[in-house]
Amino acid sequence: MDLGKALRGRREKFILQAHLCSVWKDGQYKRTRKLSEVKEGFEDQLRRLETDHVEIGMIHYVDSLEDWHTVEAGEVMSYALALKEQGTIGCIGMSSHNPEAALAAVQSGLIDVLMFSVNPCYDLLPASEDVESLWDEKNYEKPLVNMDPKRQELYEVCQRQGVGITVMKAFGGGDLLSAELSPAGRALTPFQCIHYALTRPAVACVMSGARSMEDLTVSISYEDAPEEEKDYAAAFAAMPKISWQGHCMYCGHCAPCPKGIDVASVTKFLNLAKAQGSVPETVREHYGLLKHRASACIACGACEKRCPFGVPIVENMKEAAKVFGD
Repeated sequence: MDLGKALRGRREKFILQAHLCSVWKDGQYKRTRKLSEVKEGFEDQLRRLETDHVEIGMIHYVDSLEDWHTVEAGEVMSYALALKEQGTIGCIGMSSHNPEAALAAVQSGLIDVLMFSVNPCYDLLPASEDVESLWDEKNYEKPLVNMDPKRQELYEVCQRQGVGITVMKAFGGGDLLSAELSPAGRALTPFQCIHYALTRPAVACVMSGARSMEDLTVSISYEDAPEEEKDYAAAFAAMPKISWQGHCMYCGHCAPCPKGIDVASVTKFLNLAKAQGSVPETVREHYGLLKHRASACIACGACEKRCPFGVPIVENMKEAAKVFGD
């Protein structure tokens, strides 16, 4: 109710993401796939928000392929499509922690937005239907190297298909902000966590959690923070339990290029094309808008000397020039 009051007279300034399939029952927040409860829960949210529409209707907590197939073929998706048709929701979204279930949803073409858990520790772990595995210390006991392929594929497919990612768990429930609790063995700052998420393919925004007004103020101040405070590369390179060797993190440390090439962007577009096995038109268009393309590379190696992760940038530029037909 308080949020509805706060939105009075300024509703048009906000993008609202509200849940489908979640209800408050017996003092507990719970997931449901029962259509009568889904409708009741969503309509209650609209009343509390004092609005007749939301920009994103988010199908709540789909962490298994079986559950996705239930949603996809059942009454929940029919209801979501009807809400979209009548303008009550602008986009159909889905929240998940499992890259396999999320990827199936994105590839179906039925969802426009994916709410997904994105941070540098979770990105190392393979797909699982057990969300608790993301916090399980046993999964971080052995040294971990580079991003899980399924997670990378998910981000790249979202980028190619125009599905925006709204990020949850950017701070890992706060664990990543503590050297004692972080699975990486090193504390990150809120700015570094937010910036990491925002530099992944397809990410549109970060839904940063806040336990206090101070937490909220810190997250908001990311917008005005200097670039050096957002920089996560040095912290990642020094993580005692994780190695990102040879993996481009799109951190920008390769800049400046003497020929003006935006190396991080070229590498991102190259990875998107390689994952597809061809060059999607949208990727080709974005690449074509770059002021300086990969073919301008003179193989001076200045970028490689600055890269904290040992990425073979010169070879990537040669490959990109070939792939994009420079």
